[in-house]
Amino acid sequence: MPVPSKAVAQRSYFSRTWAVVRTSATELAASPSAPHRAEAARKLRGQLLWLTFIGAAVVVVLMFGLDATEISMMPKRGDPSLWPARILTDFGRDTYVLWCLSAALIAVTIFGPLLHGPPRTRLLRLGTHLQYLFLAVLLPVLFAEGIKWIVGRGRPFVGGNANPFNFAPLTGTEAYFSFPSAHAVTAFALAFAVGAVWPRARPAMFLYAIAIGATRLVLLAHHPSDVVGGAVIGLIGAIAVRYHFAVRRLGFGVAGNGEIVPL
Repeated sequence: MPVPSKAVAQRSYFSRTWAVVRTSATELAASPSAPHRAEAARKLRGQLLWLTFIGAAVVVVLMFGLDATEISMMPKRGDPSLWPARILTDFGRDTYVLWCLSAALIAVTIFGPLLHGPPRTRLLRLGTHLQYLFLAVLLPVLFAEGIKWIVGRGRPFVGGNANPFNFAPLTGTEAYFSFPSAHAVTAFALAFAVGAVWPRARPAMFLYAIAIGATRLVLLAHHPSDVVGGAVIGLIGAIAVRYHFAVRRLGFGVAGNGEIVPL
């Protein structure tokens, strides 16, 4: 059998790589095909409705009953003893998380076409899961950025007082980007998404999310209601993206009762 030339091998590799990218994009944009998607849609609407209602109620209660008290109890900004919180909080920074997931997706795209048989199948399956994780974090983060700009809530002690009702809508400055907490959005979206793909990781991931939320309070970056609002947005986004994948049978499936399960 003649040995393929280097140019032919390169064309073959790039064509396989393009096929992976094209197939992935096509699958994400395809029409839903899961047989029990109507039941899944009903469950999704119920979940999102309850999460929104309960989350909004908790945010309002915290604004009126706890926000000012909680931030008054925290150490001053820049306190040297807070260095562990300053390190830990970066593990919930949206840009860091999204860049890590992007790098993992790029690695799958590069190495997937080099493999064959079961190893290739397993790696591409991991790529589908990584796509879900990436979109489950990205979309709620983008939504939260829009809310931040519209709401314009002042961060703790902006203006000098512990005033949880310091709003300057449409300001667009960092000082008035308090609600919701983007770190909480990222951490809770990532926690739900990882737990949805690998259920055994759920306890560890939600401990991670709670820890990230706590650092935002200790560092006086956010009020408690900001963190709760961010957590709710992150969860809603990750749940909605999971539904999008499940009804297209990408990494998830829909059981007969409408329950979404990992494949």
